[in-house]
Amino acid sequence: MGLPINACVYPYYDREAVWTFDIDMHQTLTARRLFTGSETIEFPRISIDGDGMIVSIEPCAAPRTEETNLSPTFFDIHTHGGANYDVMDATPEAIDAVNHFHGNAGVGHYLPTTVTAPVEKTLRSLDGIACAIEGAHDGRSARPVGIHLEGPFISHIKRGVHPPAFILSPDIALFDRFQEAARGHIRLITIAPEVPGAIELIRHCSAKGVRVSLGHTNAVASEARAGIEAGARSATHTYNAMRALDHREPGVLGEVLDSDALFAELICDGIHVAPELVRLWLKAKGPQRAILVTDSMAAAGMPDGDYILGTFAVKVSEGRAYAADDLARGKKTLAGSVLTLGHAVENIQRFTGVSLDLAARLASTNPAAMLGLEDTVSTVAPGQPANFNIFDAAGKRKQTLLHGTPIA
Repeated sequence: MGLPINACVYPYYDREAVWTFDIDMHQTLTARRLFTGSETIEFPRISIDGDGMIVSIEPCAAPRTEETNLSPTFFDIHTHGGANYDVMDATPEAIDAVNHFHGNAGVGHYLPTTVTAPVEKTLRSLDGIACAIEGAHDGRSARPVGIHLEGPFISHIKRGVHPPAFILSPDIALFDRFQEAARGHIRLITIAPEVPGAIELIRHCSAKGVRVSLGHTNAVASEARAGIEAGARSATHTYNAMRALDHREPGVLGEVLDSDALFAELICDGIHVAPELVRLWLKAKGPQRAILVTDSMAAAGMPDGDYILGTFAVKVSEGRAYAADDLARGKKTLAGSVLTLGHAVENIQRFTGVSLDLAARLASTNPAAMLGLEDTVSTVAPGQPANFNIFDAAGKRKQTLLHGTPIA
């Protein structure tokens, strides 16, 4: 390729993204194209300062021949853990391990996600996660930027694996206790809109700036619409733990797919949702409102075996996570996933035929937009951290840069 003197070449490609250093010791990264989430820049030349911040982005004066593509790092708004750690452990060791696991999987930012548990356990977990959010961060791993409270204000009928003993009626005072323990870091909450008291809680959370996601719900269409009118802005793992679609009573799923007001998560692992329905979801929500999530739990990145999700046992077999107690009774209830967002991005390209730039957008720009964080998270612009995923020409992630440093 005739690389410049002192060029550092990533060793993972046939035709590499390259970086060099100028007289001011700024790092320069080049590639075939850069997907920012709002535009595609051909032959970008990205200058990165010594603190790992983007200085400038401009077309390369002398385009190179590398075939790599750059996108923002991913933003996982629904993950319970990984690397044999559950975020509800909420210890520095646990959160640090999850940070590094997700960083190595191409995630720059994420929302540690709780699961229904005893109130005191949830309060302790929220406090520990808040400490991690507020504490020092090494810049070389995924960064937790808020909390997703999944439960306890959900439907018993569509609880999935959430322990029924700890599911509670929507309660504004209890939510405020949770938010106080989290020191204001709850950014997203899953609520079943049909449960008595839910609409009032949705209004309360929305007024406080917390995004509400409809999920673990048996709502009929009118109940789902009431949730949307009260302020709900997203749907939790579309299709899963939701009333099924019916041609006379479309239910919550019909509203999720039809409403222009809602973003909608999806677990794209080929296990939770069939490829045909992945395609239907993407057609319905379009490129602006579809969000890829993992719903990953402690077993992500680990071999098959026995693990914990919140307070209950999970058995992973052939890459599928099941509630252990249900499995012992012959019932296969999925308990989160072992998915990474990098694999979700690959899967959606395979299942739907969409381009890499759109697939990456669903895992980065869209979740940031749903939360109102598009100016600070998954943003590619001068003054922002140089957080990039590097893909080969086939759309497979090969490398991740966080603050300009290769970490995976």
